[in-house]
Amino acid sequence: MKSPHKSSPNIAPVVLAGFCAFTNLFLTQPILPLLADLYGASKASVSLTVTAATLGVALSAPFIGQLADRLGRKPVIVWSAAILGITTLLAATSPTLNWLIFWRFLQGLVTPGVFAITVAYINDEWPPARAGAAAGAYVSGTVIGGFSGRAISGLASEFIGWRWGFVIAGILSMAIALTLLRTLPLEKRFVRGTHSSLLRPALVHLRNPQLLATYSAGFCVLFTIIALFTYATFHLAAPPYSLSPGQLGAIFSVYLVGASITPLAGRAVDKFGHRKTVLIASAIGMTGALISLMPSVWGVLLGLTLSSSGVFITQSAAVSYIGTVAKQARALAVGLYVTFYYVGGSFGSTGPAWLWDAWKWPGCVALIVCVQTILACIVWFAWRPSTAATEPLQSPV
Repeated sequence: MKSPHKSSPNIAPVVLAGFCAFTNLFLTQPILPLLADLYGASKASVSLTVTAATLGVALSAPFIGQLADRLGRKPVIVWSAAILGITTLLAATSPTLNWLIFWRFLQGLVTPGVFAITVAYINDEWPPARAGAAAGAYVSGTVIGGFSGRAISGLASEFIGWRWGFVIAGILSMAIALTLLRTLPLEKRFVRGTHSSLLRPALVHLRNPQLLATYSAGFCVLFTIIALFTYATFHLAAPPYSLSPGQLGAIFSVYLVGASITPLAGRAVDKFGHRKTVLIASAIGMTGALISLMPSVWGVLLGLTLSSSGVFITQSAAVSYIGTVAKQARALAVGLYVTFYYVGGSFGSTGPAWLWDAWKWPGCVALIVCVQTILACIVWFAWRPSTAATEPLQSPV
């Protein structure tokens, strides 16, 4: 009889779970110019459809693990995927922008129940020698899901109406929830937890200057990527480019290029250390942002590709660095990072709107370069030199 430590569950369900979580999270990003026209709203107002979702993730991420420790991994994953599908379908019925923002916030609240608990499920159920492959497959699902959601939203908006993008994504999520109910094996190694309050260990982490610096870096990371792609859609939707919603959805294919480079981050940390890796990545990110000022679609796409590549490398190095700093309650340490990360995304979707009104895309690029400079300074002055890399936990956007 095979040892349970040598057998692994079917990998397909965790790939589907990753796909489900990130298909819905950024649905409105490629259609923001369209929503601004439809609702007669400002760019700051429609950007709240992104902010609401990322803020929901930030608020629920630290607590969803405790819920799964009490109820079990599979029930939380399945129910979260189902509720995510329901809230996505309800978002399609939004009569006003405020209703759409409300449903987007609920989508964000339940999303960590899919992606965060799937990571915990992998750590519990896969043998250590095979967990890396399972995590890699899961990350592939999240990347494909993130791109697919944006592409579905853009194409649907162009040909059949923006609401149908939410209908399609909602039906997909419901179908995935049913598939996970049938195919995701019930956890065998799960031990029901009885955790005390998060407050004390959280305060310990927040008083650690190394971790606090890393959380601040995470804030800058998602701020950058969300600001880039949110306001690039406004830039490319305006003359002289005048791209359609479907074309705007397609620009997120450059995000796949950036994500494919992320596995190289571990090798870079091994060779250069965490600090130098982030400094190199920040330089790449700033260079890409400046290249996007070129007056051509291809120049903008090249800039977005370089900038997203730098941001993804920074993200991988930052989460890896947590493993070298947090000596206890590492899961909570990563959970707090996720919170800061998505709070940064919330500010990145709305904050640049004020600069857009005055200086358009160059103003947004200037802000992104400033944020990347702050990130580089935080890492250079606050992180200790380290060359000991841990297995990165990647969080695609």
